[in-house]
Amino acid sequence: MATWQPAQAWSLENLLRDHGPAGLDAFRAAYPELQAYTFDSEADLAEAADGADLIVVHEWNEPWLVAALGRMRRNGGRFVLLFHDTHHRAVSDPDALRHFDLDGYDGVLAFGETLAAVYRQWGWGDRVHVWHEAADTQLFHPPAEEARREGLVWIGNWGDDERSEELEHFLLAPAQVAALALDIHGVRYPDDALRTLAAYDAQYRGWLPNARAPEVFARHLATVHVPRRFYVDRLPGIPTIRVFEALACGIPLVCSPWQDTEGLFHPGKDYLVAQDGATMARHLTAIRHDADLRASLVASGLGAICARHTCAHRAAELLSILGRLRDVPMAMEASS
Repeated sequence: MATWQPAQAWSLENLLRDHGPAGLDAFRAAYPELQAYTFDSEADLAEAADGADLIVVHEWNEPWLVAALGRMRRNGGRFVLLFHDTHHRAVSDPDALRHFDLDGYDGVLAFGETLAAVYRQWGWGDRVHVWHEAADTQLFHPPAEEARREGLVWIGNWGDDERSEELEHFLLAPAQVAALALDIHGVRYPDDALRTLAAYDAQYRGWLPNARAPEVFARHLATVHVPRRFYVDRLPGIPTIRVFEALACGIPLVCSPWQDTEGLFHPGKDYLVAQDGATMARHLTAIRHDADLRASLVASGLGAICARHTCAHRAAELLSILGRLRDVPMAMEASS
């Protein structure tokens, strides 16, 4: 397997600017076998694709790359080509996706059924496949030895005001009511956001390498999931990867409202759901004082991940999709 990323990638450049080469240490230690190659508009894509059976192109790539790989597939490329969408732009900014030329793609991988339904409406039919997020349980797992846990932790970016009110309503205020110290990790927190955190006595800890999330979860009593507005209103039923990773780490989880329409989990058993801020405060207070409740949530949530939502499960699903697509010629091949 080979991974490719754009030269001068925005995320990587910002990481190196803010933290230097040491900012990559946690990733390299966790995944020493992964090597990412870089490309730009002058890259020889045919050479990069040589020998590949499957190419998965994420929707955050530039339109020129998406189109170029589609042309290669149409012009006889022997690989299967899939477009992978794990964002809400299909409903929040559909014009951005319309800039993509997906002619030549064998199918779409959508990270939830409601997003898959959007692609079906755009004419993809049975060529769109639901491929959920998952947890890498080699890295995201409970600590080998339990130590003292204290307070509440939230890991996430502020998010361009897509959930600012929700974070105050379902995280900051309830943590204060429950008398739980609150640590917050993430990036893109503007000054007004930092002032809001300070007003609730929340401690802003800055950026956290994702590979270090398990050790941070292991020091805290609970965490909270507050989905962005689009995943509540426009794409209900799609949990982001933090839900999977938190449950895999064996930390009690409380969610602000989202509908598990696909039956991925067992709300109320794998995690608790708070319909309003007062209920969130009650849940957090109960978790703080009830060790049996914490143990029950951990066992059920971890069980759900291990049974259905590991990266090994998703790899098997992807191989199954690949096998089916190999047996079905592309539309352009079938009509030629």
